[in-house]
Amino acid sequence: MYHYFTNKTDFYGNTNPQELLKKYGSPLYVYNENILRKCCRDMADFIPYNNCNANYSTKANGNLELLKIIREEGLNADAMSPGEIHVLLAAGFQPEQILYIGNNVSIEEMMFAVNKGITISVDSLSQLKTYGQWNPGGDVVVRINPGFGIGHHERVITGGKNTKFGINDDRIPEIKALVKEYNLNLTGINQHIGSLFMEGDIYIQSIRSILQIAEQFEELRFIDMGGGFGIPYQKQKNEKPLELKVFGEQLAELLSSWAERNNPDIRFMTEPGRYVVAESGILLGTVHSEKENSGVHFIGTDLGFNVLIRPVMYDAWHDIEVYPQNKEYAYSAKKRVTIVGNICESGDTIASSRKLPALSTGDIIGVMDAGAYGYSMSSNYNNRLRPAEVLIQGDGTDKLVRRRDTLEDLLQNFDINNK
Repeated sequence: MYHYFTNKTDFYGNTNPQELLKKYGSPLYVYNENILRKCCRDMADFIPYNNCNANYSTKANGNLELLKIIREEGLNADAMSPGEIHVLLAAGFQPEQILYIGNNVSIEEMMFAVNKGITISVDSLSQLKTYGQWNPGGDVVVRINPGFGIGHHERVITGGKNTKFGINDDRIPEIKALVKEYNLNLTGINQHIGSLFMEGDIYIQSIRSILQIAEQFEELRFIDMGGGFGIPYQKQKNEKPLELKVFGEQLAELLSSWAERNNPDIRFMTEPGRYVVAESGILLGTVHSEKENSGVHFIGTDLGFNVLIRPVMYDAWHDIEVYPQNKEYAYSAKKRVTIVGNICESGDTIASSRKLPALSTGDIIGVMDAGAYGYSMSSNYNNRLRPAEVLIQGDGTDKLVRRRDTLEDLLQNFDINNK
């Protein structure tokens, strides 16, 4: 059965894909509140150690209503831009619940956060110097490069030799010198090794490394251990989820032992993003054409990479569900197809060479696990309209949480009256 995930989780509540597209248009991002809350609780309870909390990485999905739910479930937040700070504050997060992890940012951005009462993390010596010049005596956090990284694609590896992030640990004397020169309060250190790991060993290795580095500093208030927790994108192939229980217990033992020896009051933080929101989101789209070119059977949809760029940017896999007009098709012989979008680019592909039930014009497909880095990375490329976002609430009812773009939105930033 090709609706296994959505049937198992009652994903669409009191409605269905056909009704949702009729009401809100195609394509459409659909989120499930119950799944989102469960994943928040997974991360909030991940490490059974009192002095530990999770900071949701806002870049994964910055929808205002989802952020409100995430805050209600007890997570704090990481921001990467003034825009994310602005939306987090609108969602009810307090300044002390937000960590601004800047990367090559202007002093204007730094001071925007400072003036909001938000702690800043810098990731280069030059940025630390700039910050010290503009905010002497202020609190600051420094991002350390642990020397190694991990990820499902080279573009999501954020630690090691070939990444722009962090300060290498051999520059710690220079960090200390700048902190002293500008009378800064180094309140914490942080790291991030990469995204979408499915086994905990290398993450634990990175924690051991950052803990050793932490011993070179005095009076730290917290250590941010980073995130990157993966989810099983290939559920239809029975990919297993990350084993959180044993993983969390191992971390709790490691952290409590270190804190007992070094600093009993220190707090530890994780940075889950994808894990919190990915499985709560599905991208629905409509089949508009089918054809065969040189032995490849193409299914043409309205799911261009302006709507979901992960498959193009990272060669990322997303399971596909099929919601045919003729339900008998769902049980028909499968055919190998390539699903493409409506963007004028050769690389505009959602899924290549997938065996799926027969598809025809008017059928609906669902791109699974699209809640993370889906809408947040969307664009108006080709002047396409970004889709609406809908939340299936806990009681099964649907709620519009971001309207679909209009043609008028494409002109809103132009001075069209200037002749």
